[in-house]
Amino acid sequence: MPLTTVIVVTWRGRDHVADCLDALAAQDRPHRTIVVDNASDDGTADVLAAHPSRPEVLRLSRNTGYAGGIAAALSAVDTEYVAWLNDDAAPRPGWLAALEDAMGQGVAAVASRLEYPDGTVQSTGVRLTADGHGADSTAEGAPFGFCGGAALLRTEALRAAGGVPAGFFCYYEDTDTAWRLRLAGWDIRLAPDAVARHRHGASTRPGSVAFHRWNERNRLLMLLRCAPAAVAARELGRFTALTLSLPVRRRVPDAANFRVRLRLRVLAEVTLRLPATLAQRRAVGARCTVDRGVVWRRWACR
Repeated sequence: MPLTTVIVVTWRGRDHVADCLDALAAQDRPHRTIVVDNASDDGTADVLAAHPSRPEVLRLSRNTGYAGGIAAALSAVDTEYVAWLNDDAAPRPGWLAALEDAMGQGVAAVASRLEYPDGTVQSTGVRLTADGHGADSTAEGAPFGFCGGAALLRTEALRAAGGVPAGFFCYYEDTDTAWRLRLAGWDIRLAPDAVARHRHGASTRPGSVAFHRWNERNRLLMLLRCAPAAVAARELGRFTALTLSLPVRRRVPDAANFRVRLRLRVLAEVTLRLPATLAQRRAVGARCTVDRGVVWRRWACR
């Protein structure tokens, strides 16, 4: 029996998902593969049906994003571990073995070494900044969290920590999950020999309006769910104050996340979700074995 189920989430991945599946087929550890097709309309379904590895395909009726895709497949996972893998990531031989071997007692997640196509390092995990952003780390030490583009998680620990925040759609679902695992007392490691080449942004457009909307909204939702109350309130207040000040500023950065309309939409979405988010915060707190402040002081701006 395999130890791991690999979940690959794709949306309009016709031009790159086969490379991902080829790389999975070359792994030397047995595994189960589930591909979640987020209602692709570009011929992705034909590529999946023709692939010689014959992956299990869960085709959704609408695009639920990366977070929604992982969440949709999680209920079908019956293995000890579950791997998250972007459809534009191609793991090198030995990737899964390195991840499984790095799992030990008290460990709930193992981060991969993600590289750009030219071989430079994109991520060895996720770090927390002083203002509560999740940012890619390139250090070799233990990370705060894992990059969801290629990582291995302990299935029952993930479920016990509340699963995957499907409503995030995409971005910050990995940092939020790592935060909840740490609050529940679990450790997270890096497997430096678990390498995957990543065509970053093949399915999304980093820097676009949608990208910044998801990033800004989900960071605030994550802080409201996981961070110490003072940190969450401070960052929500800072975001609001900056938004209100932008119309009277002389110089404003030329980036989508400084557009007033986008920021007002973020605030509206966070406000509408606030009752549910605060209920989720209470649920996270009920599962905590480590104080929120301890995790924040240990990892923020490290």
